[in-house]
Amino acid sequence: MWTPTTREQHSRAGLRYGSDLSDAEWAIIAPFMPPPAKTGRPRRWPMREIVNAIFYVLRSGCAWRLLPKDFPPMTTVYGWFLRFRREGMFATINHHLVMQDRQRVGREASPTAAVIDSQSVKTTEAGGPRGYDAGKKIKGRKRHAMVDTDGRPLVIQTHAADIQDRDGAVPLLKASRASFPFVEVAFADSAYNADRVKDATPITIDIVKKIAHQVGFQVLPRRWVVERTFAWLNRNRRLAKDFEATIDSAATFLYAASVMLLTRRLACSL
Repeated sequence: MWTPTTREQHSRAGLRYGSDLSDAEWAIIAPFMPPPAKTGRPRRWPMREIVNAIFYVLRSGCAWRLLPKDFPPMTTVYGWFLRFRREGMFATINHHLVMQDRQRVGREASPTAAVIDSQSVKTTEAGGPRGYDAGKKIKGRKRHAMVDTDGRPLVIQTHAADIQDRDGAVPLLKASRASFPFVEVAFADSAYNADRVKDATPITIDIVKKIAHQVGFQVLPRRWVVERTFAWLNRNRRLAKDFEATIDSAATFLYAASVMLLTRRLACSL
């Protein structure tokens, strides 16, 4: 619930743009930034401005070439984005911030339970892999996410929308074993009720079924958590559709949105 105290705590009125990092937020993610190279030309632009520019594109949804002039050149910012994408920088930062935020509220750093689901979104003329989700009647891509029971994104993947949930869940579950190996149970809907999903990893798949005689929309136990996470991520206009030409860029922006969310949460708790 918003109160005058919480509004003041989360206010970004003192920043140049609402997407800019505050000093407290930058202090959280600065240790993850790559150090300057020992050879070659020295850096002309500070890394904080590079990240601010990427977050501006994410939050506003603008094209790279429409970055305001007070940011570093578009070619510089986009070049760093490609490097972060190649190195999985935002996924790495997200992994550490999830554990920090869990410890902040008194929980174990690595979760033992998770929730999985997917979201179909439309694509644009940018191209790249896409498909038709006959169930949702959407031509585009699916965002597959595994979150903990509080909604923190653990693993995020993107693929064509014509891949069924039970097929897309297998690589998602396998990828989670590397970063969060202590997950024992994953809650999911009936679309994941398949042997290939249950046999993919040692994780137990707990199917949360719809309420008997359900009419219209109702909040279902466990499953609503991942739906709320998708809503959090979709507040960023770059994620209103999938504007990216590549799967990797789409996943990178999703992890960047999670990093922005967790960074602000941790900074407000200091």
